[in-house]
Amino acid sequence: MSAGTFTPRPGAAPVSRMILAQTALETRMLLRNGEQLLLTVIIPALLLVLFSAVDIVDTGAKQPVDFLAPGILALAVMSTAFTGQAIATGFDRRYGVLKRLGASPLPRWALMAAKTLSVLVTEVLQIALLTVIALALGWSPQGNPLSVAALVLLGTAAFSGLGLLMAGTLKAEATLAAANLVFLLLLVGGGVIVPMEKFPDAVRSVLGLLPISALSDGLREVLQHGAALPWGDVAVLAAWAVLGLGAAARLFRWE
Repeated sequence: MSAGTFTPRPGAAPVSRMILAQTALETRMLLRNGEQLLLTVIIPALLLVLFSAVDIVDTGAKQPVDFLAPGILALAVMSTAFTGQAIATGFDRRYGVLKRLGASPLPRWALMAAKTLSVLVTEVLQIALLTVIALALGWSPQGNPLSVAALVLLGTAAFSGLGLLMAGTLKAEATLAAANLVFLLLLVGGGVIVPMEKFPDAVRSVLGLLPISALSDGLREVLQHGAALPWGDVAVLAAWAVLGLGAAARLFRWE
């Protein structure tokens, strides 16, 4: 046995291991937060059950759940990638968590990667739960799962960029109010529950450019009508992703 057998070897862990550890921590914190669970799981599930069981809105579909399920999946992505992430990151910034993590061996880009992976893990759980509920309500999905995955990933990128931009530029209280307000406005005007055909033509052309409209319409084209990848909706989501992530990278303040 050499003299250096038990000599400590201090140093940072590999970046991949740090990202996985931070991802697990971010996910546990999100799932333990009652307000976040209400926003990301309970509200989408309740809306799906309520509007599928009660004929409140004329969706134009034989089974209301066939119209509603894709929109609710889009809402779940928005609630996690935008609203939930904006609020959580905003308060992390306010309480100095981001500043302290920025001084740790974990690179800042790796912290953002961990937050993004945490969002994706949460979305997988959301989509699995909502799919089970929708199937129990009589949903008959169609289309290619790869097209669905592509739309969800693009939607996640678009909403994550906007959420991080808001969290990194506004005060935490302002982020909380603005994120919840945007969530409610896009829930009503984003084609999630109310078909876009119900809006006037002039308003519809503007609403159709919103990321929630592109995601809900794209998922509906694939899952309800069995269409291939809807390139128009893909282009809208990609544009929002580039703009949001680019602006967040440029303007995000860590303190």
